[in-house]
Amino acid sequence: MELVQLAFERHLWAATVRESQECVELFLKGALRLAAIEPVRSHDVAEVLRHAAGRFPEWFAGQVDHLASISTEMAGDRGIAFYGDERQELAPQELFDEADAHRALQNLEFVAGMCGRLVNELGAA
Repeated sequence: MELVQLAFERHLWAATVRESQECVELFLKGALRLAAIEPVRSHDVAEVLRHAAGRFPEWFAGQVDHLASISTEMAGDRGIAFYGDERQELAPQELFDEADAHRALQNLEFVAGMCGRLVNELGAA
């Protein structure tokens, strides 16, 4: 998450989006593992997360649809944040702006907060 913040501070919008997605993916895969579910080998864990909602505490399960939406949205941005749009011959930095990076950072902070609380509760159990 420090790398994400550094990229944001340096106005590296595509890197902020890309690194935020990676963090979100890892946080959500960690949450699935806490629920004894091996996550799929995919950058988007939305479907598995939705199917596993009943394995989480009620407060987390109530946010699963939002977490899944974040997963899908950010996984969709991942490729172009890495490679750009080859058909339009646009580099990643041409495709993302500060608003995109800010949204990615907000999504990351939300997911990190939810997963941090989950670890604190389930890790203590």
